[in-house]
Formats: sequence, structure tokens, C-alpha cells
Amino acid sequence: MARVLICEPHDDISALLELVVRRLGLRSRNVPVLFTSIYPPDAAVLDLEPAAYLVKPFPLYALERALEAALAVTGLTPAVAAV
Repeated sequence: MARVLICEPHDDISALLELVVRRLGLRSRNVPVLFTSIYPPDAAVLDLEPAAYLVKPFPLYALERALEAALAVTGLTPAVAAV
């Protein structure tokens, strides 16, 4: 089972993100990293080669597509931990 860590300071947004991830039933062997922020990415973040970088606010379908693309080559079911 893959683990998805959601780090979001706002409880309502964290719960919504958890719902989206659980609904997708994601699968993973590798550890793709997706960033979301109110700021555009800087060179240090891009050096980490994230699977996606979403600038807030973003539509939920963008998160779904980014997660699906990041985990497309994986085969495990996620365990979601909202922090």
C-alpha cells in the first residue's frame, strides 16, 4: 500500500484533498512528489523534479490529473495521512 502525505495547514482544505486522493484509489511503487503552493516554483524546488507543481488556487480536476499522471506507472493502493 502506498502512502500519500498531505501537508496543509487548513483543516477544510486538507479534508478536501484527502477526499480527492481517496476517491481516485491511487496506486504507487515509486514516490512521486507533487507540490502545491501560493508561490511559483523556484529553482530549488524544480531541482527536486516534482511530478507536478500546482499554484493555488487550482481546480480539483488539476490535482486529480496530476496525481493520476504521477502514479500512472505504479501498482499499489494508497494510504492517506492528512497532516
